[in-house]
Amino acid sequence: MQVLDATWFSEPHPGSNSAISFKTKRLLHSEKTPFQTIDIYETTDWGNLMVIDGCVMLTTRDNFLYHEMMAHPAMFTHPRAKRVVIIGGGDCGTLREVLKHEEVEEAVQCDIDERVTRLAEQYFPELCASNHDPRAKLLFDDGIKFMAEATPESLDIIIVDSTDPVGPAEGLFNRAFYQSCLRALKSGGILVQQSESPLVHLPLITAMRTQMKGAGFHALRTLCFPQPCYPSGWWSCTMARKSVDLNSFRERGAATKKFETRYYNVDIHRAALANPEFMKQAFSE
Repeated sequence: MQVLDATWFSEPHPGSNSAISFKTKRLLHSEKTPFQTIDIYETTDWGNLMVIDGCVMLTTRDNFLYHEMMAHPAMFTHPRAKRVVIIGGGDCGTLREVLKHEEVEEAVQCDIDERVTRLAEQYFPELCASNHDPRAKLLFDDGIKFMAEATPESLDIIIVDSTDPVGPAEGLFNRAFYQSCLRALKSGGILVQQSESPLVHLPLITAMRTQMKGAGFHALRTLCFPQPCYPSGWWSCTMARKSVDLNSFRERGAATKKFETRYYNVDIHRAALANPEFMKQAFSE
């Protein structure tokens, strides 16, 4: 059995008694902000690696899976999303994907820690390619406060691109926050929340869906996708709407999209709407 030495970064997952490791070349940057500790490594095979409070956030090699699935299913489900808000998402990858849609008139990204964005600009510049798009607005503030103060019925899509539900992100997974989101959404608007691993965090997903329903979201869909750098290698996002179902989307638009993606396409969207039996049972579907 090979023993990992100090050249490997490892993130243990106590909840599943497993871990993920990346062989590193060097530590590029490390700092403690007022909110969290951010480390950036150069790896041998996965490009640069961002770690926050000891948890892997993204790698150069596989981040497109997450960012595309956080953005495009909702964007193609909504008939025409003009105003989008991203809560969190400081690495700016989801913002980049949202702004690929020409119908978007304004995309606001609100992340509490400006240093995440500034380090992404330095070490993941490809994710920040749309930061200077005139439709983009970068705010560095408390996302919970931002949504509580949002103008009622002013937004088409809200994407909660948060870290795990601990520390600064803990308040982004409860009924009060979802009620703020529902109030800010226009009729037919969509909330998207990163919802962790179906294999490792299923109780959290079911609890989160219960909180969404309690806030007034009655149409829910949890979409799964591969994510090698996260626990179990399998991740999800959950879309929520007040009433209009989330089973149909603009398939023709997705099939003829005018921009490039590496994972998302019309067939991936159709497939992601299907859940395995254990998830259906957990969601009582």
